[in-house]
Amino acid sequence: MASLGIVAVAALTWGCFLLHVDFATAIPLYLLVVVVQSLSGSFAWSAIVSTLAVGCLDFFFVEPVFTFRIATPLNAVALIAFLMTSLVITNLVTRVRTEAKVSALQKDRIDRLYHLAQHLLAIEPELAVGERLLEPFAGVFGTRAVCIFDAESGDLQMVGASRAQLPERTRNAFYQEKDGDDAASQVSVRCLRVGGKTTGAMGFEGLEDPKLTAGPLISLAAASQERTRAFRKASEAAAAAQTEVYRSAILDALAHEFKTPLATILAAAGGIRETGSLKAEQLEMTDTVESEAARLGNLTSRLLRVARLDQEVVRPLLEVTDAETLVSDIVEQYKRTPLDRQVTFVRKSGTAEISADAELLRLALSQLLDNACKYSLPDSEIKVEMEAQGDLVFVRVSNSGSSIPEAEQSRIFDRFYRGAEARRFTTGSGLGLYVARKIALAHGGMLDLDIGRIHEGVTFYLAIPRAKGELDHGDRADTSTTV
Repeated sequence: MASLGIVAVAALTWGCFLLHVDFATAIPLYLLVVVVQSLSGSFAWSAIVSTLAVGCLDFFFVEPVFTFRIATPLNAVALIAFLMTSLVITNLVTRVRTEAKVSALQKDRIDRLYHLAQHLLAIEPELAVGERLLEPFAGVFGTRAVCIFDAESGDLQMVGASRAQLPERTRNAFYQEKDGDDAASQVSVRCLRVGGKTTGAMGFEGLEDPKLTAGPLISLAAASQERTRAFRKASEAAAAAQTEVYRSAILDALAHEFKTPLATILAAAGGIRETGSLKAEQLEMTDTVESEAARLGNLTSRLLRVARLDQEVVRPLLEVTDAETLVSDIVEQYKRTPLDRQVTFVRKSGTAEISADAELLRLALSQLLDNACKYSLPDSEIKVEMEAQGDLVFVRVSNSGSSIPEAEQSRIFDRFYRGAEARRFTTGSGLGLYVARKIALAHGGMLDLDIGRIHEGVTFYLAIPRAKGELDHGDRADTSTTV
């Protein structure tokens, strides 16, 4: 196009010279050529054509002709004005053309981003991961390769063929938390950030104008990832809730189904006893059947109660209760059960009255004693301690020979949670401690793991508020008794 401008100036000069066009008439004609050149060429070539036009005007149309000397000062001013005008027009036209080009590029970029967003939204949330997430980026923007690193899963995925180690650069960008562009290899890497937290990194190879395009692409990728994570968490929460409903229903159904055969066993054992013709060994076996059936019945009742309390809000019927009597009765009950454990009761202070629902507290304490028996070694000691401190009565249940890993200590009261060690020792539902804590909280108290005694084994403490009347009369004299 520059050569055409030079040819146009030459042709115009030849035609005007043959027609004997004067200087005043030639100037606008040359200016028209310069404007046309500016519309299609670069500023540099337009400036060259403008300078050539001034030279032709001076040489062929300004007296004396065929020289570059100017006889009249006004002609010199006219030539200078022509040159300045042509250069200004050239500059303005070039700027307008550049802005129009940038605007077209921006419109094209916005259109591509819009189409990319449509593609990402069309992908099902659970499938918008890995290559399925990257394919729209490579397809819409025509990159040679696209790579993404997910910090949560540690997965590194790429589509396309990289020539400049794009996966390694993408991973390093996350660990260094640093964005970067390498013009030589056409690699651009950006960190994925959500809520001020770096969640991964994304790399592009062969992306046009990355300084303007990479930012919006990263925002779309981060939004798509968060959409997938939110969908996954919602699905997991819904599945977990449904599973818990089924588990509670199964526990309730099993507890009910056990009642009838247990009642039949007890009735049959009683009938055998009433025959009166049993030998001593047979009577002993009958006693064993009755006691074990009764124990299984109690366990079934507790299981049923636990399953119901799991689904209900615990509303205790508070009455003034003697804590020592309640705890010692439960201890005696376990001492009469053949558990191969040594159960002892230590009272570290005088009698204390509490405001409690005795039935619910028995259930909570029984759960603690059951756990102590399950997760301790045969012939080991299980210690139950009661102590009044201020406006609370503490009951601690300790066992040795087992421990709770530190990573699990904060989760043992979660619904249905059972640690690896617990699953190794025995089966269970994972509801016992959860319901026991619900009972404690319903009484205005607390049930927790005694971290201060963790080196001695496992100790749980149950704290229940003392009755107001007893607090008004003051604490009685402390004593220490072992039963």
